Amino acid sequence: MENVVVLIVGAGPARLSIAACLSQLSIPYVILERESCSMSLWRNRAYDRLKLHLAKEFCELPHMSYPVDAPTYIPKALFVKYLDDNVERFNIRPKYHTSVESSTYDNDKKCWSIVAKDMAKCTTIKCTAKFLVVASGENSAENIPTIPGLERFSGEIIHSSSYKSGKSYSGKNVLVVGSGNSGMEIAYDLATHGANTSIVIRSQIHVMTKELIRLGMTLAHRLPLNLVDNILVMAANFIFGDLSRHGITRPKMGPMALKSKTGRSAVIDVGTVGLIKKRHNRSSRVH
Repeated sequence: MENVVVLIVGAGPARLSIAACLSQLSIPYVILERESCSMSLWRNRAYDRLKLHLAKEFCELPHMSYPVDAPTYIPKALFVKYLDDNVERFNIRPKYHTSVESSTYDNDKKCWSIVAKDMAKCTTIKCTAKFLVVASGENSAENIPTIPGLERFSGEIIHSSSYKSGKSYSGKNVLVVGSGNSGMEIAYDLATHGANTSIVIRSQIHVMTKELIRLGMTLAHRLPLNLVDNILVMAANFIFGDLSRHGITRPKMGPMALKSKTGRSAVIDVGTVGLIKKRHNRSSRVH
C-alpha cells in the first residue's frame, strides 16, 4: 500500500499544469496514465491539420511560456512539442499502462483509497491519497451511436478520433455526422482534398471565427457575458450572414453564456461555411 499526497489520473495537458504547480510548491504527486505516452489524444487521435482554436495567450501552461516566435494559433505538432518540453522542464514522470479501476473516499481517515491495474504486468496496485485529481479528458471516450442498418453499410466507418487526413478520400462520397468543431473541420479537410462531402447537423450551433472568440474572451474580463454575446452574435451575422438557409441555426443563448452554463463550445469556422455557400469541390451539402 503506497501513500501519496496527490494522485493525478490522466496524463494530458491539464495534468501538466497541475504537476508544474505542485512541483513549484514541492508537493509530491503521482500520475497514473492508462496509455503508453502522455498527451495520447493529441499524439494519436488528432487530425493532421488541427490547430488550437483559442489564441495562445489563453492556452499557456503555468510557469512556461510559448516560444517568442510561436504563431497566434498553435498547430498540433508545436503544441505536442511544447507539452513535451514542459514534461522535461519539470521532470514529470507518469506511470504509464496503469488504469484506475476504482476510487473511494474514507470520511474517517480523510483520504482516498484507489485501486489501479498495471496493464503490462496484469497486477493490482492499491494506494491512498490525500487529494485525487481526475484529468482523463472530456473528449477521451469516442461515441458511435447505434444507427439502424449501419451494420449493412459496405463502406468505411470511422470515428473522428481515427481521422488523420482527407488525402485518401479524394473523389469519394463522404458523410460527416456531427457539426462540432471536429466535424466541421474534418468536412473542410475532406472537401479541400477532393471528397464529395456532406454534413449532418442535428443541433443549433453558434458559428464564430477564431478572432471573434479571442475578442469575446478578452472582453469577458471587463463586460457582462450577455453584452459580450450580443457583440459576438452581431459580428458573426455581419461576417457569415443568414446561415439558416443552409440549415445552420443559432441557439437562443449566446456563445459565451452557452459555454459557461452547458460546456458546449461555439464552432470555429476554418472555411467550411464558405464551401457550403459556394458548393465548392463538387458538393458541400448540409442536411
